[in-house]
Amino acid sequence: MSEINPDKIAQLIAEAEQLINSAEDIEQLKALRSKIIGDDSEITKLNASIKNLPNEQKAEAGKLVGQAKAKISSDYAEVEQKLAAEQKDQQLKKESVDMSAYANLSQQGARHPLSLMMEQVSDAFVGMGWEIAEGPELESEWFNFDALNFDQDHPARAMQDTFFVSPLDAKLVLRTHTSPVQVRSMLDRDIPIYVLCPGRVFRTDELDSTHTPVFHQVEGLAIDKGLTMADLKGTLEHFARKMFGEEAEIRLRPSYFPFTEPSAELDVWHPQAKGGPRWVEWGGCGMVNPNVLKASGIDPEEYSGFAFGMGIERTLMFRNGVLDMRDMVEGDMRFARQFGVRV
Repeated sequence: MSEINPDKIAQLIAEAEQLINSAEDIEQLKALRSKIIGDDSEITKLNASIKNLPNEQKAEAGKLVGQAKAKISSDYAEVEQKLAAEQKDQQLKKESVDMSAYANLSQQGARHPLSLMMEQVSDAFVGMGWEIAEGPELESEWFNFDALNFDQDHPARAMQDTFFVSPLDAKLVLRTHTSPVQVRSMLDRDIPIYVLCPGRVFRTDELDSTHTPVFHQVEGLAIDKGLTMADLKGTLEHFARKMFGEEAEIRLRPSYFPFTEPSAELDVWHPQAKGGPRWVEWGGCGMVNPNVLKASGIDPEEYSGFAFGMGIERTLMFRNGVLDMRDMVEGDMRFARQFGVRV
């Protein structure tokens, strides 16, 4: 009886399938290919032996061997495809990126809260039809003091309060307030005048939790016919509500400033204050002193005006609960980011 019979073929298929299923990955399977369906495989050798059979047995034997080769090749291809897919999946998993994971991005910067507040204040007055006025930080003594009705022996002129610039006979100072911008506005602009003067100012203070030698002020000036303290109060009430909410109120307490008469300290009722609603001293204000109008060439008999001013740092401190002014000048991004990252 020929060696090519159904039992022999079934045995060869079983052995080939055992080899195929023993491969753990695509590389192992390819290494076994020669023994499974290659030149060294039993089925290939058996196929080569058909030529030695009698002619009457060749057709049947060829049919059995061909069916066996097709079965083994099909099984090999199926497992090869499966192992290739598994290998690809493993490679993709190895190279994959978890898009849900937090990316280690570079940290964004943040606008400084003082800059943001200066813009907010400016926007409030621009919305009322006022203009923004600016002036030099290195200022003449005349603009900084004389034109504002400061006497020659006024304490503010002393070295302990003002940065004088050498040579002293040049009479130049680092401006101690933004009021010189008001004087320049009265000299340069036609009446009526409604200007807001924000900017940086300088005084010889030590840097501590409540003082800094460089800080920011915002001052306002209105010159027109018939202006009174009622106009001043209405303007400041509107401003306070823009800054502190619709429940905010103001009160004016009698005071003295060389450049205004009458003068008043400005307090604001801060309903959202840390620790509960309370009155907070906010700044100074008053009707423009006739001597200041005269120094700017304005007739005080025909025109009147009011002025006010407050510190931006102080406003930020009691509005947002900032306890230490040094936080505003040290450039720590953790402080700035508390106020949001805005353009």
